[in-house]
Amino acid sequence: MWSYRSWRRRRILARNPVDPQQWEAVRRRLPILDGLDEAEDQRLRERSVLFLNDKHLTALRGVQLSGEDRLLLAAQAQLPLLHLPDLNWYQGFHELILYPDDFVSPQRHRDASGVEHEFDDERSGESWQFGPVILAWPGVQSSGGWDGYNLVIHELAHKLDMLSGSPNGLPPLHRDMRQSDWALAMQTAFDELNAQLDRDPDAETPIDPYAAEDPAEFFAVTSEYFFTAPDLLDQAFPAVYRQLQAFYRQDPLSRLKRLQEIHPAYRDATNG
Repeated sequence: MWSYRSWRRRRILARNPVDPQQWEAVRRRLPILDGLDEAEDQRLRERSVLFLNDKHLTALRGVQLSGEDRLLLAAQAQLPLLHLPDLNWYQGFHELILYPDDFVSPQRHRDASGVEHEFDDERSGESWQFGPVILAWPGVQSSGGWDGYNLVIHELAHKLDMLSGSPNGLPPLHRDMRQSDWALAMQTAFDELNAQLDRDPDAETPIDPYAAEDPAEFFAVTSEYFFTAPDLLDQAFPAVYRQLQAFYRQDPLSRLKRLQEIHPAYRDATNG
């Protein structure tokens, strides 16, 4: 049966071929893609092209984007969706704004006593519920290693979270997942992390302490770790790893372990 959506997809891919050498250069800059098989590599490349066709990248003064840079960003954006059905997961926004450096974001916070505080917060990324994704380009460039940091994945995890409404750490789960299992795993780990920081604000936490800010940030940070430091996340919060594995339909830990068996450099999971 003829499908307009499939026809349009083929048309976009045909009109925007990716130079193999350019894609290989992107792969070299993104170690977290190492170990993908041939079918996964092709799917990621195609979905990156479709992402760039669907989203507008606005580079502010001081940011120069090459074709390779655009693919670099798109590949990181599409990695979390690699094994999810093509259901327009990044709906509701069409623009990514790239700043030349970290930026100041006005914030409001109401404390427990009801007093509202206003302050400026320096950030490297921000996702608006009904607006664009904002990324500091240096943060995008420094993402892609097995080091627990990925600005693109972090901010787009917020967009997945927002599919269910205001960000609260609960994206729309698949039919074979139970919300009670998700809530138990996430809340238990979130509480454990906060308890550790309550005891010692300077504690060496197993994952970035920013995850303790609120449930939305916990989901975004653990999504970063799931794809870029899966061994650390699984060791710290194995139940969280299993829930993210069920949600993203991927197992980066197994992929990392295979790489560690084959390549001596990967015996240190923080290879850059």
